[in-house]
Amino acid sequence: MKASEIPKFGNLHGLKVINAASVIAGPFACELFAEQGADVIEVESVRAPDMYRMYGDAWSMDRRNQRMMTLNIPTDEGKGILFRLIKNADLLVESSKGGTWAKWGLTDDVLWEHNPALVILHITGFGSYGDPDYVSRASFDPIGQAFSGYSNINGFPDSPPSVTKPFTGDFMTGLMGAWSALAAVMHARETGEGDSIDCCQFETLVRLQGATLSDGINHGIQPPRLGNEDLVGACAGSQKCKDGYCQVSVGGAGPVRKLVEFFGFADDPDFQPLGSYASITRAPGCKSLDEPLPPRAAKFRPALDKFCAEHTVAEVTKIFGDMGVAVSPHMTYQMMLDDPHYKARKVFIESWDPITEKNVKQVNMIPRFKKHPGKIVRGGVPYDTDTKDVMEELGYTSEEISALYDKGILKHNDK
Repeated sequence: MKASEIPKFGNLHGLKVINAASVIAGPFACELFAEQGADVIEVESVRAPDMYRMYGDAWSMDRRNQRMMTLNIPTDEGKGILFRLIKNADLLVESSKGGTWAKWGLTDDVLWEHNPALVILHITGFGSYGDPDYVSRASFDPIGQAFSGYSNINGFPDSPPSVTKPFTGDFMTGLMGAWSALAAVMHARETGEGDSIDCCQFETLVRLQGATLSDGINHGIQPPRLGNEDLVGACAGSQKCKDGYCQVSVGGAGPVRKLVEFFGFADDPDFQPLGSYASITRAPGCKSLDEPLPPRAAKFRPALDKFCAEHTVAEVTKIFGDMGVAVSPHMTYQMMLDDPHYKARKVFIESWDPITEKNVKQVNMIPRFKKHPGKIVRGGVPYDTDTKDVMEELGYTSEEISALYDKGILKHNDK
């Protein structure tokens, strides 16, 4: 596919992105751009295809609309092709160990010599600078969760720290990178001055911890791992029902009052005044799950547990939902496919997969834009699909392209 064949749609038509990242975080940011009409070219290594290809149908979704070419970037000729790619690009995204591109001679200043307005998004595990012992370390999603402290507050009290699934750190880092890159592109278009963004995985997860982290770094409070326990409301969070589990979050004066009345505590002195937030389970900043519950919670929680255990998920969801209580079944994928709200919002769609040559179910493009919606032009394509088209756009002749394949600067799809 050539740039001229990409239809005009979305809010990012006219944005040109070179995706020299791989696997999840960087390419996910680029995928969001492509869904909004940007021209995104993923540059895959000649040493090995992007590892994310191993996830099958997910490749079709998470690389949709992107053009795919091969390139041996660290070589002299590879660098020359990269310089042509970025000459008229708005954004370059790369993911590697900190300092890798500098070792190749591709510092930010070198890249800016070829395009002063270029925005460069570096996505790493530990950052592009800092303690030298850390900068060059390898990282994957579980490593980022461990180093950020994120996994240490997840799991159960009597179990090891738990890494949340699937790839929480990777996808959140991609989101962090996406918004920061667009902010820099807006500034570059106004001023002609590009920027370099150091977006690292562990810092993204540090930023997401909110009050839990604030209590820890300011007051020395390391919270216990609470498992499925609700952090605030007097409930297990994941409530066991007759036929499964539902999630209940008790909060808000109106719902609290209705639940107190529903369970027959309206005249109990421990629940006065009615409508007060009578469901606090533990004092903020508790250091142990062994701390006793406040009197109200000690009465409220058994009543809630008993009611849920005696009713189905659908019954609890309906009864509590009608009261305005926040409640949801713990959805399986099949439940999601069958759910009327999922269907009404078209959360899942079918799209043609060029690799398997069949329609596959995918998550629709989100968030939704009313005036300038995104569009799926095609799913993720096979290795090397667009190399020739992109190289021709850069001004290379057929003979030059063939010679570059022969030298290993480019690589054919051998499958």
